[in-house]
Amino acid sequence: MSKQFVIQSRIAGEDGQRVSLGTRDEIIDSLSKFNTMAETEGGDTLWGPGFKIELPPNNPIQQMLLNIVEEEIAWKPIIGLAKHFDWSVMDIESGRELQP
Repeated sequence: MSKQFVIQSRIAGEDGQRVSLGTRDEIIDSLSKFNTMAETEGGDTLWGPGFKIELPPNNPIQQMLLNIVEEEIAWKPIIGLAKHFDWSVMDIESGRELQP
C-alpha cells in the first residue's frame, strides 16, 4: 500500500489562506520538465520517479494528492520539487508537514 500526502503551497495570501499551486496546464507543463507527467495526454495522474501525483478537476489547483509508490527512490525528487515550487507536503495520517 502506498503512503499518501497532500501537496499545497507554503505561501499564504493576504487573506491568510494558502495561494493556489497554479492552473492544471501550468502544473502539468512545469512538472514535465522534472520527469513527472501523465501516461496519456490530459490524464489526471502524473507519474514521477517513485511517486504519483493526482490532480483534482478544478482550476486553479489548491491541493494535489501525492502517493509514494517506491519509497527508496521517491523522496529525493519530491524534496527537490517541494523546494523548487515552494510546496508543503503534509502526511495525511499524522498531520505532520514537511516544508523543505
